[in-house]
Formats: sequence, C-alpha cells, structure tokens
Amino acid sequence: MAAKKARKTRKAKKRTTRRKSTAKRRPVRAKKRRVLKKRPAAKKPKKKKVKALPKGPALPAEPIGRVTHYFPKAQATAVMIEHDGIRLGDTLYFKGHTTRFKQKVESLQINHQAVSEASDGQEVGIRVRARTREHDLVFKLPP
Repeated sequence: MAAKKARKTRKAKKRTTRRKSTAKRRPVRAKKRRVLKKRPAAKKPKKKKVKALPKGPALPAEPIGRVTHYFPKAQATAVMIEHDGIRLGDTLYFKGHTTRFKQKVESLQINHQAVSEASDGQEVGIRVRARTREHDLVFKLPP
C-alpha cells in the first residue's frame, strides 16, 4: 500500500512541477470547411400598389375656404371662409394631399354658437366625419 501512495504522490508532484517541453509541436491540421448547399434565390417581394384616392365630383373653379385647424376629440374642423358663404344643408367637398371626401353641413358654429349660415371672412366650425388637415381646400358643390 505504501507503494501505491508513493506513486500517487509522484504523479501529483509531476503535474505541479511540469515544465513546457522544448520539443517541436505538430502542425495544426486545417479544419475541413463544410460545403453549403446553394439555395435557390429568394423571391423578391412584390411591390404593393398604393391605392389612389378616388376622384371626386367636378369641382368649381375656386374653393370657398381653407381648413385652419382640426379638432380630433370633437371631430370638427375650423374653416376660414374666403369666398361665397355656407348654409346648413350645403354639400361641401374637402380636398387635400391625403383628404378627399364630401359631406353635407349638419352642424355649423361661430365662436361656439350654433348658426344657420356664415359669410366670407368668418371662421366657422363644422362637424366632419373624416380627418382634415391644415390648408385643405373646401369647395361648395352645387345642389
């Protein structure tokens, strides 16, 4: 038993006092590269066609006003009337870069007071069904 213990201690000592060998190292073999299978070329996604806004009705030559502000909570727009006038029941056409819709005037206000008609030079609030943006043009369609 003493011999076995001696062997174990010698091995342990050798491990701790081991020096680097001066012998030449074997050259490292280059790893084989995996050859990847060629996949077919990926198909390019088709470009989505941007839907153009539908063309509206024939418009009068001059707009009657411009949108000055939109109130999203109230779904209303402020319009500065520059030409002609507006009455309840008139059909207005809103046209802008991303806006195109027509609507009948059902609610018309000046300074939070309901009115039945407004003339040029006044700024009015109109309840609308779609979003409008500043500088959108407002046209009055014939009945």
